[in-house]
Amino acid sequence: MTYFIDLDISKYKHDCFVMNEYGDVILETFSFDNNIIGFNTLLNELQKLDPSFEKKIGLEATGHYGLNLKIFLEKNNFSYMEINPILINQFSKATTLRRTKTDKKDASLIALYISTMTYKPYLNSSYHLQCLKSLCRMRWSLVEERTRYLVYMTNILDQIFPEFKPFFSNGFKSSTAMYLIENYTTASKIARMNIDSYNKMKAQLRHTLSYARFLELKQLAKDTVGNEDEILTYQLKTYLELFKELDTRINEIESLIASEYLGLHCHIHTIPGIGVISAATILSEIGNIERFETANQLLSFAGLEPSVIESGTMSFKGKMVKHGSSNLRRVLMNCAEMQLVHNPKFYDYYLKKKNEGKHHRVCLSHIAKKVVRIIFYLERNDCDYDSHKVR
Repeated sequence: MTYFIDLDISKYKHDCFVMNEYGDVILETFSFDNNIIGFNTLLNELQKLDPSFEKKIGLEATGHYGLNLKIFLEKNNFSYMEINPILINQFSKATTLRRTKTDKKDASLIALYISTMTYKPYLNSSYHLQCLKSLCRMRWSLVEERTRYLVYMTNILDQIFPEFKPFFSNGFKSSTAMYLIENYTTASKIARMNIDSYNKMKAQLRHTLSYARFLELKQLAKDTVGNEDEILTYQLKTYLELFKELDTRINEIESLIASEYLGLHCHIHTIPGIGVISAATILSEIGNIERFETANQLLSFAGLEPSVIESGTMSFKGKMVKHGSSNLRRVLMNCAEMQLVHNPKFYDYYLKKKNEGKHHRVCLSHIAKKVVRIIFYLERNDCDYDSHKVR
């Protein structure tokens, strides 16, 4: 006999429903709070069930809301299976035409769903990667925020000194550009710089402008069509301070990510063009590689597989199915672009797809698929990248 136990996760409370393999209701849906009292209530109810029966627990993947409950189940020796909410939604549509959604209905629905499929419990070892995943997502959030401040600074400089950013080929990525904004801010101050100012800048920066370029910038500052304004200057300084603070925090987080990742003895970073931070992000999003039996399952998780449409004599592949991890897919696509620089075999494959008339992003998605298959092989076989084995 088997108990099918459904846990419907929400922010402040959870719902539980238990049925047996014949569909008989063992425990009607009951709610318990998202705290230790509620967790113990759940534990007491589960311990009342016949210990000789197998217990299969199912719950939707709901991000951090169910994390503490999953850890609690793990500590009390219960296995569980996480299910993509999209699958539950599709299953619900297949079982009824009514448009009703309640916590009690969801609770019984998941139990019914796991009774119809192969039970694949979530691997406990994946929790060792939870901190790394949290750090990687925090880093990405801060990088996006830092980029916004960079855009704000550009907009203000377009009014104060529009010739400034085009003067630097790397824009604000130049340490010289940041130095000048921080120390001089306005075009009039830059125009008044002298040889002592230049020598001071050279002493503080490893790479900076030649003296000829320095004089060219001064002339641009004198002839600028921009208009200085106290409010705009204040905004520019404020955004710069916020940008630098975020930059410092991002560097600290990247050090923590590198330390956590290198302690896990993985092999993703041995692929040329994939740095430690990208490798850590990929690993943290994938979790335990043992969850995936084939590389195709990993491709599906990343949302990189194409849709397949077959009907009668008609058969073709459609657009990419983006139901997987968007964070993982973003990093993989970025890494795919880097393969064009570091791996000639990948570049040849890119050209082959390009000559078939495919768009640049479509060609990159094919490269990303090859990268995923390599990652799957490296992690499953516990080995480093070998370019001679790439086909």
